[in-house]
Amino acid sequence: MKTYLVGGAVRDALLGLAIKDRDWVVVGSTPEAMTALGYQTVGQDFPVFLHPKTKEEFALARTERKAGRGYKGFTCYSSPDVTLEQDLIRRDLTINAIAQDENGQLIDPYNGLDDLKQRVLRHVSSAFVEDPLRVLRVARFAARFHHLGFTIADETIALMGQIVTSGELSELTAERVWQEWQKSLNYDNPQQFLTVLRQCGALRVVLPEIDALYGVPQPKQWHPEIDTGIHTVMVAQQAALLSPHLLIRFASQMHDLGKALTPKEILPSHKMHEQRGLDVIKQLCKRVKVPNEYRDLALIVCEHHTNVHHANELKATTFIKLFDKIDAWRKPVRVEQLVLCCTADFKGRTGFEHKIYSQADTVRGAFKAALSVEVKQIVASGFTGADIRVELTKQRVEAIKRCKLAL
Repeated sequence: MKTYLVGGAVRDALLGLAIKDRDWVVVGSTPEAMTALGYQTVGQDFPVFLHPKTKEEFALARTERKAGRGYKGFTCYSSPDVTLEQDLIRRDLTINAIAQDENGQLIDPYNGLDDLKQRVLRHVSSAFVEDPLRVLRVARFAARFHHLGFTIADETIALMGQIVTSGELSELTAERVWQEWQKSLNYDNPQQFLTVLRQCGALRVVLPEIDALYGVPQPKQWHPEIDTGIHTVMVAQQAALLSPHLLIRFASQMHDLGKALTPKEILPSHKMHEQRGLDVIKQLCKRVKVPNEYRDLALIVCEHHTNVHHANELKATTFIKLFDKIDAWRKPVRVEQLVLCCTADFKGRTGFEHKIYSQADTVRGAFKAALSVEVKQIVASGFTGADIRVELTKQRVEAIKRCKLAL
């Protein structure tokens, strides 16, 4: 029995990145031998065990054979005679197919070390096309390692396109699509996830609402990049620069979905795109099973981002209506979330990346002024019942007016 550290732990150590989880492959053992050593069985589809002390995962070396459609359509074979090289060849990318033995020696049968040095994401073997999930995984790795200069090998992109053509992407569950998409939001360049999916043709299958934005023109005076799809990935990048919070990054990618539904006769104008986008977001989130908190912020940003862009001209009463609609009095964090998404939208345009978005401070100032009005003082003044709400709104409006005059 020999154990080898494999996968992400080896790769990330070689890249000088922090190691989160360590996975191990065991060669020359059986399930019975593992349990006899105190390992706990956890794998259902193939033999995986938890170390009795570290609780790290140890999987018996195995081979896989395509036996059906989708990423679950495999039969696994595990036996003491399965070699490390046979186990590694079933992995997705060469940089994930490097192993390390107990003495620290690297085993690299598929040239993953060269690809690490060259900063290339490359498939291990032609069996890559058998698992449709790998399209999303490679797109996610592209997002994760973009800051290190990684690119995808042309032949790997070609195989990803082959998977798209095969129709097997439709076999992916909503949960797995969302899992990969959500993970991509954690990285410094989440826009690369969308860009790579678009490049291989997968975006129109897994996220057709975003794919539909490509080729939709916008007024050049406001959007020098013109194409709404390009604008969307630029906004995604700006959102990642502005905030680490996944809800903000997600909502920023959703804000313009309604532009794909703009009647052709009014292009490149997009009047009412905010309202058109609401149902699109609801449908997308329902299909991909996006958590409600993500959906709710996306709807808020979609509906109100144009209002925020005009914040410097808004009436005080309009600010109150905006804060009412987004439930800001009970959930004040929404104001900052909305402002950050709108800032990303503003900066996500060619030539606007470093310009000042003064509307952000205008909205923040208006909300701070409105919050300065205290209900208890209104009650102390003798107002009761519904009159409390009326007076509260009146005083908030006046507070915002004073704030705008001060600005």
